[in-house]
Amino acid sequence: MTWAVGVDVGGTFTDAVAIGADGRCLAAKVPTTPHDQSAGVLAAIEALGIRAEGIDRVAHGTTVVTNLLLERSGARVVLCATAGATDLLRLRRQDRAALYDLAADHAPPLVAADAVVGVTERVGARGVATPLADDVVAAVVASVRGQHPEIVAVALLFAHEAPAHEQRLAAALRAALRAALPAGVDVVCSHEVLPEIREFERTATTAAEAYARPRVARYLAALEARLAARGLPAPLVVTSSGGMLPAGVAARHAAALALSGPAGGVVGAAAVCRAARVPLALTVDIGGTSADVGVVVDGAPLVEAGGDVAGVPIALPRVLVETVSAGGGSIAWADDGGALRVGPRSAGARPGPACYGLGGTEPTVTDAHVVLGTVQARSLAGGVALDAARAHEAVGRLAAVLGAEPTRVARAIIASADAAMARALRRVSVERGLDPRTATLVPFGGGGPLHACGLAEHLGMHEILVPPFAGVLSALGLAMAPERRDGLASVLAGAEGLDAAAVGAACAAADTATDGVHLPDVAFTARVRYAGQGHEVETPVAPGDDGPAIAARFAASHRTRFGFALERPVELVSLRATRSGAAHAIALSRTGDGASAWDDAAPRDDGGTLARTVRGPVSVALPDATLHVALGWTATALGIGGWHLTREG
Repeated sequence: MTWAVGVDVGGTFTDAVAIGADGRCLAAKVPTTPHDQSAGVLAAIEALGIRAEGIDRVAHGTTVVTNLLLERSGARVVLCATAGATDLLRLRRQDRAALYDLAADHAPPLVAADAVVGVTERVGARGVATPLADDVVAAVVASVRGQHPEIVAVALLFAHEAPAHEQRLAAALRAALRAALPAGVDVVCSHEVLPEIREFERTATTAAEAYARPRVARYLAALEARLAARGLPAPLVVTSSGGMLPAGVAARHAAALALSGPAGGVVGAAAVCRAARVPLALTVDIGGTSADVGVVVDGAPLVEAGGDVAGVPIALPRVLVETVSAGGGSIAWADDGGALRVGPRSAGARPGPACYGLGGTEPTVTDAHVVLGTVQARSLAGGVALDAARAHEAVGRLAAVLGAEPTRVARAIIASADAAMARALRRVSVERGLDPRTATLVPFGGGGPLHACGLAEHLGMHEILVPPFAGVLSALGLAMAPERRDGLASVLAGAEGLDAAAVGAACAAADTATDGVHLPDVAFTARVRYAGQGHEVETPVAPGDDGPAIAARFAASHRTRFGFALERPVELVSLRATRSGAAHAIALSRTGDGASAWDDAAPRDDGGTLARTVRGPVSVALPDATLHVALGWTATALGIGGWHLTREG
């Protein structure tokens, strides 16, 4: 039997899930290897116990891009920008990092001011205003060569509409840098990365692509070589939008990998929601260092046009995920005013929480759970032994500083983490016109089921679905993810003036930009706004639509999300084509006799009979996580694996 494998690299553990040709699943969890993620990837695959020749696909969710953006450890980039517009990355949109904190500032740009080369050229609304002269090209090339870049980014004004100047400059740079350096220096053009209006977002996204591309290419090449040495297939890499790219293609779409791992989790949650027929779900993936929240609507992850990652704007399609610094390893501490704080510092994989016994001494969220008894296991998945005495010591030291009882401090630590995650869940739902009270909460990751009841109570939710393979659901989503390509075409026209032929031509242009890959399923989405608005709403486009039909659909979406519609002209800004293949199917851990693979972990009564229903407060040990059923909640074991929780009243 052949297997499709998904591997998710987290801050503490690296998870692997294999889906067999018959839909059966296997799972494994090993400690993450921060110094070299590929070592952990191989270890996780080997822990599955499958022969290499039986694996026909390896899908990987990587945090390489996120980490290098956080650590500012990417490539040395030289940016070529239109003269007079060389400060775009520093000026941003002139919005404050924090509205009421005058001392707060945005993260520094990825490209230093002295590494930006001005290009004397200009394209305006009526075409070329200042031609790109030969002597200007020569001067720019000489300036770039003098700075010895690892990679060059080119982002000229209006290049999304008229790319000729970028193309000419890039050709000259490639030729000159290839001659100067044996390995050559790559050149990234904005009209290839993001052919859309808004010069800041286009420039910032192009800079992010250039900044990340060299390291991503090296990492994926090394991973591919290590997999090949073990007889394993070349990896597929999951993008921020939830689809997969072959490693060679992904290496040239580095900015699209910024949320690779978290996207896999929402894809996995969406599969569970489809199986359980859940129309609206809020997802929360709680790991060792952070929590990622998302939304699933009608069995599909909610995808948006982009956003900030580690303070860097990346305007590429991505599964809606918001990350907060609240995880099992988040450190609790007392500030100068004597108030309890939790995070953003994390104990990470090493030394980890105090209860891991790996050298950590500061109290964490996981230690608080051990103190309260919500985690009673002697060991965690991944081979980590728990030392309850060390957890009590760490929380006790903090309690002495705060002048409170240790159990009270432990409850406060968990409440603080819950509050941070609940705020993020409100943002991703309420701000999009979704009422969390009508949604089902789908918690996963090692800590998701532990915090599920507390989060649901914060949000007024009454239903929780703990999926099968909850602790490794991100890896499951990666194994299931279909191959996907996105193409973008600029439109920027009034909807009233677009007939079906014009919309069809824009769809064809976007489809052409999907790298020429012929995947079976294609869908189109327009970014639409009222004339004068500074933001757009993602609006589906159906075959045969004309501008007025899209405008009507946009108005309905606008009313749902913002509570009103306007009597104003409607504009189509751009149109995106998405081609995708089929996702891998799963049996959701059903065994041959119809029992759930989770049955061995479920509580049993005095006679040893499986307890299908339990009432809180009680903790249930799952194979790779712990479920805490709080007072007032009832949990029922599901035939597909996992648990369904409901709240009384």
